[in-house]
Amino acid sequence: MKRAIWLFVLFWLGLSSVLPQKKWNYPTVTRPYSDTLVYTNPVPYKVPVLVAPSPCDHTRVHNVILMIGDGMGVAHVYAAMVANGGRLWLSNCPVSGFSETWSASSLITDSAAGGTALATGHKTNNGVIGMDASLRPVKTILECAEEEGLSTGMVVTCKVSHATPASFIAHVKSRGMYEEIAAQYLDTDIDVFIGGGLGEFVHRKDGRNLVADLKKKGYQVITRPDSLQYADRTRKLAGLVDDGHLPPWALGRGDYLPEATELALEMLSRNPKGFFLMVEGSQIDWAGHNNHTPYLVTEMLDFDKAVGKALEFAARDKHTLVIITADHETGGLSINGGDRSADSVVTRYTSTHHTAVMVPVFAFGPGACALSGIQDNTDIYHKMMKALRLEK
Repeated sequence: MKRAIWLFVLFWLGLSSVLPQKKWNYPTVTRPYSDTLVYTNPVPYKVPVLVAPSPCDHTRVHNVILMIGDGMGVAHVYAAMVANGGRLWLSNCPVSGFSETWSASSLITDSAAGGTALATGHKTNNGVIGMDASLRPVKTILECAEEEGLSTGMVVTCKVSHATPASFIAHVKSRGMYEEIAAQYLDTDIDVFIGGGLGEFVHRKDGRNLVADLKKKGYQVITRPDSLQYADRTRKLAGLVDDGHLPPWALGRGDYLPEATELALEMLSRNPKGFFLMVEGSQIDWAGHNNHTPYLVTEMLDFDKAVGKALEFAARDKHTLVIITADHETGGLSINGGDRSADSVVTRYTSTHHTAVMVPVFAFGPGACALSGIQDNTDIYHKMMKALRLEK
């Protein structure tokens, strides 16, 4: 117990140096302490066994939930699994596979190109959002779902204008065009979006107040995470709950991600036509960039709890396909030791950037069989589109 407490004290002291950078091309960061390569979980959580609907029944899908662990590789998953006593919520998925993540401009993708591939089925150049490699705008699955009357939503732990969520909503030549991305939320009919980034909606160079514009479109706008519980479930929701990115889990974010995921599912599932929801564990990536294992594992466990909310919903609903994957791997993470009986893991990193390795894919619910094996990241888009009958 004393060792676990000491590790957490060091973790908190060191975390100030690994908070997410404002630039989208994250710089190399020097590790503040050697202990950042070790994590011991003081409070593992129990994961029940869920009964999955038939994974090869492709006729029963009404809803798709895409869950993206930004930067999540196989080692990230297993580090979290060891730290949680050998089992995660995503352990319930009966189908697994791999995804290739290369972009049109590089074997190593960034989140913009990786997100765009998942959102649109098109390869593009690093840094590009919602456009193909020739900078032509391409329609996203979220936009296609809206056109067919499905409800749509996104929940993230970063700014809603950041690369991954932007890839599902915007069309810009550079992921750094945050204010332009924020303005494009007004061009959509997305039903629920929850994350940070309030500043780009109200403190803008063009003087616009996008919050006022959202309210005119009928959105309820909530700017505090603890106020989400009071949201009107019958109205559209813009949850801009932080001026910038949300804080890391260990610095006070608490159960925001699983609770916001549960709220989005409650609101979107009111539509009998179905829904598409994207949920991102955004800061797994930043922990990988900073080679900080306690940050990484706590973000993974937080993301897994949100996965649990999605899987529990899908197990009850029986018409929901849940897909858990990543846009790329970050950090070149390796597990060099640990102790399963102590919920402890020892790691090493080969990079402070993204790598080109394949990333895992997990699937639960009807239609899950389509996600097995090795596939391109663009294939996941087409499989989701077919599951929702948006693509023949």
